[in-house]
Amino acid sequence: MTVALAVLALLALIAAGIHVGIALGIIAAGLMLFSFNIPPVLIAQTAWGSIDSYALVAIPFFIFSGNLMSQGNLALVIMNLVASVVRCFKGGVALALAVSSMFFAAVNGSSVACAVALGPAAVKLLPNEGYDARFSASLIAVCGTLGLMIPPSLSFILIGSIVGMPIPDLFIAGIVPGLLELSLLALGTVLVSRRRGYGIVQDRPDWAGFRKALPSASGALLMPVLIIGTIYAGLFTPTEVSALAAIYAALLVLVVYRTADIFAIWRTLRESVKQTVMIYGILLGSGLLTAMLTRLGLAAELTRFVSEADVSPFVFLLTVNILLIIVGMFLDGVSMIVLLSPILFPLSNAVGINPIHFAVIMTALVEIATLTPPIGLNLFVMSKITKIPVHEIIQGVLPFYGIRLFGLLLINAVPALSLMLL
Repeated sequence: MTVALAVLALLALIAAGIHVGIALGIIAAGLMLFSFNIPPVLIAQTAWGSIDSYALVAIPFFIFSGNLMSQGNLALVIMNLVASVVRCFKGGVALALAVSSMFFAAVNGSSVACAVALGPAAVKLLPNEGYDARFSASLIAVCGTLGLMIPPSLSFILIGSIVGMPIPDLFIAGIVPGLLELSLLALGTVLVSRRRGYGIVQDRPDWAGFRKALPSASGALLMPVLIIGTIYAGLFTPTEVSALAAIYAALLVLVVYRTADIFAIWRTLRESVKQTVMIYGILLGSGLLTAMLTRLGLAAELTRFVSEADVSPFVFLLTVNILLIIVGMFLDGVSMIVLLSPILFPLSNAVGINPIHFAVIMTALVEIATLTPPIGLNLFVMSKITKIPVHEIIQGVLPFYGIRLFGLLLINAVPALSLMLL
């Protein structure tokens, strides 16, 4: 009864427009204070403990480096480089956008940041190449979701710190599923472009243009190598790499490309701090809620029930997928992860699902949530950038939504996709 009332009160606060982190903190702290007579100082210590993690230090650095890489025309440089080779195919420039999204996904770790980085350049390039504006905006929204799967993923950082799994292993586990999602997205992009007659086709690959553009793009292209390569080789931890990435990104935009000055760096830093505070606020509130649920014994009781009911992995995963798709209609990805990870991971262990595989599944579901109305963040980001109504972008996303669901099915059904590189 207590849990049900708490959930209703939480939903009411969120519906009233209160930030989810504050709503979580109010409900959890209120229950701990008045229902369990926990001293306020212990509540404060519990909240602080939820963010007092070395792994979480990587979040502000990756956000800062990703925001820096969004400065200037770096997205246009990368897209033109790829387009010079694939423009000879129908839908080649759209395919170049999909491939370029992998680069930005490997830089910022966030779906929204990836969409913001690609958006301004893509909405200028694609319509000039004969692509419909709605299709362009929808494709950018979908491509942005790769930022959550391809490392360095903020989703994996959150899951690893909350559940207690090694973040480098989660990063490595996301590589193959991320490439699978990119391949499916690229295939769908070409098929849709051909069917609708989008794109201007050149006779052959422009290798001369590629060689000419490569030197200017090489500095930016080395960023993913720096991040993924050093982590995969075991040279640095994700937190150490995040700081290195921030320094490298600052040097790129200040010295190499000169797309930002010191004042722009300062503005980017302030915006990154705001984004970090929002994430940490949700973590604080969820830390209190997790402590309350632990005291109530909810997770332990659910785990015991699932074990005694002998639920099969198939039924469990089917239930989780349906549940998170529905929840993703009303909560952002960070809230989904911090609220549900402490409950779902013990249950997945109880039915025999590898926790790293389950982390990849959960991340894929969060990706889909960013495209699911009415809350889908990427939809609103692209609507703001392109000035196209959200409902039109939703219509453009529908063909790709089916592709993402097919990719989700493969990730669920084939654990080897997540585990083969470990």
